[in-house]
Amino acid sequence: MLGAKLVTLSLWLLQEEAAGWDPISMWQRMGWPARAVVILMFVMSAWSIGVMIDRWIAFRAARRQSRLFAPAVAGALKDGKIDEAIAIAEQNKRSHLAKVVTAGLQEFQAHQASAEISGETIEASKRALERASAIVHAELKRGVSSLATIGSTAPFVGLFGTVLGIINAFHGISTAKSTGLAAVAGGIAEALVTTAIGLFVAVPAVWAFNYFSGRIEAFDVEMDNSSSELIDYFLKRSSRGKK
Repeated sequence: MLGAKLVTLSLWLLQEEAAGWDPISMWQRMGWPARAVVILMFVMSAWSIGVMIDRWIAFRAARRQSRLFAPAVAGALKDGKIDEAIAIAEQNKRSHLAKVVTAGLQEFQAHQASAEISGETIEASKRALERASAIVHAELKRGVSSLATIGSTAPFVGLFGTVLGIINAFHGISTAKSTGLAAVAGGIAEALVTTAIGLFVAVPAVWAFNYFSGRIEAFDVEMDNSSSELIDYFLKRSSRGKK
């Protein structure tokens, strides 16, 4: 009988311990300072996820439309159809290449008052391409810097929660007037949970920031190449017009 009672008591203690370490119970045992840290980190995580989804959709659309835009506009320019090239660009407004090329073509068309193409016209088109590239770069980079901020600060926010948990653990020792595990378990749990959440928020944000930064650099190279090719096209037209 005594052995059965001991087994029953042990099972009851295990059940109580298991029930006490689920997320809801841990949240209930947390103090409000630690809860505020957890809420802040969940807000940071939600923001970073939103930026990741938004940039992924934007970059995917830019890549897809640019693959359709590049050969189509190249064919139109080869035939000397600038109006058609501008129309093609306006049909692919989410393409980073289309935004840059449209600015150069419109500027070139606005300054082309005669059959002869002057150097001033080409310089004006070049400046328009540079301005458009800078604007598109800023659009592509929108929100990405916040991923770097979250990735670098989330571990420190978690560390702040760790400090609060340790303080709570010492407060438990002073309240219980003992140094047993029960006196410090709640504070240590707060410290570990906030640290884990901080790392959970920071690591994906850093990964996403590095990935999107690489994609933006690739887009910048493509825009620079397209601008150079368009300027070469204007120069060739200028040389043909002088003959």
